[in-house]
Amino acid sequence: MSLEVQWLLLLILGFQVKHLAGDYLLQTPFMLAGKGSYGHPGGLLHAAIHGGLSAGLLAVAGVAFGVILGLALAEIVLHYHLDWGKERWLRQRALTTAQPRFWMALGADQFLHQLTYLAMAALALGLAD
Repeated sequence: MSLEVQWLLLLILGFQVKHLAGDYLLQTPFMLAGKGSYGHPGGLLHAAIHGGLSAGLLAVAGVAFGVILGLALAEIVLHYHLDWGKERWLRQRALTTAQPRFWMALGADQFLHQLTYLAMAALALGLAD
């Protein structure tokens, strides 16, 4: 396996660990409650934590500062809007964890976050040279 492929796989693994930390270990009730209200500080803080964790991961990976800044800011904006959109969709339909469509929405949300990380890893690899 080439060094480039190993680096890419490690970076994707890092994004997986980062996502676990940002979405589950570090998320507070304040953040959860604010995700469905546009501009709420809780949702903004949650997205900023994701961007900060990604910036740290990319820095450890040796990615250039400008690339880190661009990717982290893009992630903050995208992560915020994905979460906000999911929460709005769930609230408009009054869906709860007892309903299958709740879990479908959560799964779609998580899938879109994972696609974000794949894109960020690919961009970091392509721009890091």
